[in-house]
Amino acid sequence: MMSQTLVRRLFFTILGTFMAAPLVVVLGVSVNEKKSLTFPPKGFNLSWYLDLFRAGDWSASIFNSAITALLSATLAGVIAFPIAWFSWRYRLGWVKIVIAAGLAPVLLPPVITALGFLSFWTQSGFYGQYWTVVVSHGIFLVSLPLVSLTLGFGSLDRSLPEAAAMLGADDRQVLIRITFPLVRPYMISGFAFAFVVSLNEYLIAYMTVGAVLETLPMRIFNSLRYGYTPVMAAASIFFVFLTIVVFSLVARFGDLPKLLGADRR
Repeated sequence: MMSQTLVRRLFFTILGTFMAAPLVVVLGVSVNEKKSLTFPPKGFNLSWYLDLFRAGDWSASIFNSAITALLSATLAGVIAFPIAWFSWRYRLGWVKIVIAAGLAPVLLPPVITALGFLSFWTQSGFYGQYWTVVVSHGIFLVSLPLVSLTLGFGSLDRSLPEAAAMLGADDRQVLIRITFPLVRPYMISGFAFAFVVSLNEYLIAYMTVGAVLETLPMRIFNSLRYGYTPVMAAASIFFVFLTIVVFSLVARFGDLPKLLGADRR
């Protein structure tokens, strides 16, 4: 038993080290004193992180990414909530088709989805408008809040809304005062997942609005054309840090085991 435990710990230690190694390298590169792609870092300089917010082009990209992710995640949640609620409330067979359609965008290769959005916005005459990337991301990411909300509704006790209805509450009151507060953690978790993915998404944003609006991932890729700078590594670490913060909040205030598929009896 002791040997099995030791082997298991050794395996996960090696696996964790292997997965963390690229991040450690990027972190080291981001604090190089000079503009060099060297590791271990030569000197120590945090000014590259300050350039993310001091330089106008980088700070504008961060702002564009944040606003796009915020609006896209909100739109994804607005689309997903009525679908999940209707499926739970009425349990009709054809609703599963709607849910499958909601899951389809994320199941397809991103390049196919991006080309589909590009063709649609070009043919409709709206290509290049800022809101097209918000709508595209909202549709593409709707599966994330849809899955979390479906799990949330599935964990509800159906006797609660039935009891409220027997006491005189109509469907709207049951939804607002009972159902929504109970699934709110799942709604927040789905929003957080969609926000992080939208913040890091490059291909769809480039295909739909790349010539007009530059998000931070697009800024990183565009900067590679003119040579390496540690600011790109600093931007990558900023992304990782923000992702850790968001998912830590989800794990702290949400039902993470349930979201990951654990069945609590």
